[in-house]
Amino acid sequence: MPITAVHTDPEALTLTVIADFTVPLARLWDAYADPRQIERFWGPPGYPATFLRHDVAPGGRSQYRMTGPDGDAHGGYWEWTAVDAPHSFEVRDGFAGEDGTPNTELPSMRMVFSFVETALGSRVTTVTHFGSLAELEQLQQMGMEDGMRAAMAQIDDVVADLTSFAAGQGTELQRLGDTRARVSRIVRGSVEQVWQAHTDPALLRRWQLGPDGWSMPVCEVSTEVGARLRSEWQSDDSGERFGFAGEVVEAVRPTRFVTTERMISPQDPEGLESPQTLNELTLTPVEGGTLVAYVITYPDAEIREQILATGMVDGMESGFARLEAEVLAG
Repeated sequence: MPITAVHTDPEALTLTVIADFTVPLARLWDAYADPRQIERFWGPPGYPATFLRHDVAPGGRSQYRMTGPDGDAHGGYWEWTAVDAPHSFEVRDGFAGEDGTPNTELPSMRMVFSFVETALGSRVTTVTHFGSLAELEQLQQMGMEDGMRAAMAQIDDVVADLTSFAAGQGTELQRLGDTRARVSRIVRGSVEQVWQAHTDPALLRRWQLGPDGWSMPVCEVSTEVGARLRSEWQSDDSGERFGFAGEVVEAVRPTRFVTTERMISPQDPEGLESPQTLNELTLTPVEGGTLVAYVITYPDAEIREQILATGMVDGMESGFARLEAEVLAG
């Protein structure tokens, strides 16, 4: 059991939880920064969490939902107000509806997470600040303290897993609900380097080449919201051509890049007959490099499975390997 102390202060309107671990500080920090890891313990047993968004940066946002054994869902969000990696971060934590909209009928809380090295490993101290005594008592009655104890008891197993989330594990696919998928990989490079590699046409042409024997004659990229994007690949032998088009929805350098995407071809040059996806790219510094996470929203489950069956994830792994070897190496 990692929790070593819990203290409620009605005068300061705070709930403090201290937990100790026998792992290095960076390993514990990554458990909170990596959506693949935090969703393994943020919900209590029987109510696993799924993080649909997780921006570890000031001004960022996290969106999650916890699903019970009977299928009942409980949503939540974080608004990130401060980050000092790997020492601390601060969020506004609240309840949310199924679509992620904040539930204003329930109180939100300011939470400060502090990470320090100890003689045996590392410690995280979580201080929750409430707006009033009534809010503190309301959330205690809702089982907040017991829920935190049960949830944090699961962190030991997560941080003890030194291989599943380490650099070098390749590209991972996770299905999120019925219409989303998360594709993630740790890339050996800084966040700024990886951002540049995703937004500079000259760099994209060096690593995002598609199948062997194909070139990238068209690469139109921008980080201006509303700007159009277009990438086309061509077979060096047959001249066969395909590509993708879309536009920029959101860009926060160097951590978040959101675009739409639809497939184009000579027969459908604007992609009007193709389904459109929403691609949310998040870059997070972790031990070993940068966690690259794409959360892709498809029109429906059938289209998601059709696109995943094309070998998309294997193609992305080939691109990421080329990115490390030919763009970021040295």
